[in-house]
Amino acid sequence: MAVLQYLSTAELMKQGAEARLYRAKFLGKPTVIKERFPKCYRHPELHEKLNYRRTVHEVRSILRCRKVGISAPVVYFVDYKYYCIFLEEIVGSMTVRDHINSIQHVNTSVDQGLHKLAEKIGQILAKMHDENVIHGDLTTSNILLRNRPEDIEQELVFIDFGLSYISALPEDKAVDLFVLEKAFLGTHPNTDVLFEKLLKSYTATSKMSLAVITKLDEVRLRGRKRSMMG
Repeated sequence: MAVLQYLSTAELMKQGAEARLYRAKFLGKPTVIKERFPKCYRHPELHEKLNYRRTVHEVRSILRCRKVGISAPVVYFVDYKYYCIFLEEIVGSMTVRDHINSIQHVNTSVDQGLHKLAEKIGQILAKMHDENVIHGDLTTSNILLRNRPEDIEQELVFIDFGLSYISALPEDKAVDLFVLEKAFLGTHPNTDVLFEKLLKSYTATSKMSLAVITKLDEVRLRGRKRSMMG
């Protein structure tokens, strides 16, 4: 009940199909609280199983990333009764989506800085996949750029692991990349060269890139066939 009372005083930031996001202070720190709320159309027992599993997967994926040096929000507290995760709020950040859009608004050609950004994203994704973390919802809105005084370059922070899971299968990693490709090119027109840079960096960094890229070509082919049939 203490968690529910805490949520009642927090600021509701956003509500999606599966969860609500709140802003609050926890232990004196800026915090985002993610609450997976009950669904009236879903059987209570199924709701418990799904939300427990998704909460566990999300926390596990974040902790795995942080353990190997991939920036993701700090997990402050987890409540498995009400399926709430208390996460670090990434203060002083902007989404990679907004960053790319702001540069493209000024400069129609692909900026050299964006090439470096794409290369860095590819390197981090390779590291994530080598740890068998599948993000599940890779978009440029789920990657943040954070300015920190001690860093010369902006830090990339991966967020929203709500659909993440652990898998060593090359096809799961390929689908992760395919989702990012569709989201990337759909959100940022004329950036094919950027995504190719990202893939090249991923391939050079990942220990298992050959199998993953082979599967990515298969996933792309299936996607094109479905589009033609549709």
